[in-house]
Amino acid sequence: MLNGDIFLAPLAGVSDVAFRILASEMGASLTFTEMVSVKGLYYDNENTSIITYIDKREGPVGLQVFGSDENIMAEIIQNRFNKRDDIYQLDLNLGCPAPKIVKNHEGSYLMKDPKKVKTIVSAMVKNSKVPVSVKIRLGFDENNKNFLEVADAIVEAGAYMITLHARTREMFYSGKADWNAIKTLKNHVPIKVVGNGDVCSVEDYVRMKEETGADAVAIGRYALGNPFIFKQIKDYNLTKKYSSPTLEEVIDTIKRHYKLELEFKPERIAIREMRKNILWYLKGFKDSNKVKNTINTLTDIDEIFDVLNEYKNNFN
Repeated sequence: MLNGDIFLAPLAGVSDVAFRILASEMGASLTFTEMVSVKGLYYDNENTSIITYIDKREGPVGLQVFGSDENIMAEIIQNRFNKRDDIYQLDLNLGCPAPKIVKNHEGSYLMKDPKKVKTIVSAMVKNSKVPVSVKIRLGFDENNKNFLEVADAIVEAGAYMITLHARTREMFYSGKADWNAIKTLKNHVPIKVVGNGDVCSVEDYVRMKEETGADAVAIGRYALGNPFIFKQIKDYNLTKKYSSPTLEEVIDTIKRHYKLELEFKPERIAIREMRKNILWYLKGFKDSNKVKNTINTLTDIDEIFDVLNEYKNNFN
């Protein structure tokens, strides 16, 4: 049973073990792995296997997969996932808009084929020892918003939860998410519905819950460099109050994030990842652009931390 309704959405290149630990500690009640190719696992791709790692310090974690071959899906579930006790649920990705994924008839391409969706989800439910959920979009494009038809197929296949990113594949991440569609879906299906899209603050979380009736809210891009949003929402739910992190708290979290990354990745890759993350962490702070530009030129973590410490000491 989940303790809350604030989820960290799966984010390629972001929701790795280190960030999931931080999000869990801050208050995310469920986090998701970066999406994992079942074909990659089937062919023993080492990089793909690494993505599936879950640490004991994390809270409940959903392992998100993508693929279109129900037989490979069933085999991977039986031979890999069912042998583990650290997976809270399996989540099928029908939302990824990336051209290379769509070209392979995976991710959001499958929104075009509800019958195929039902076949894949049925195979997952039949073979998985943990609950199965599915992440979808409104449809492939503006002229094909078939999310209710796809949702019907998912319900018939036996999934227990649907997350709706309220944009079409054609929109990618642009435009405004259609929260009315989340409400429509919630009123249409008998299973849990998670709303996703354009939640960037405590106020947005409250408004999405009130306007859509969603059972939970998944936060994606607005959690970049901002695991604090989970603490803010958790604090608000408990006390009706919340506060923004200070620069000192942000820099302390950056340092902890880096140390966590070092536990799971080589130093060279951890530093590269943290340079990217620091740009997000410092967003909105006064005069941070110069600091971010300097950090982007550095490859030594001590030098990066020196720059951050100097910025903190001079910050007014």
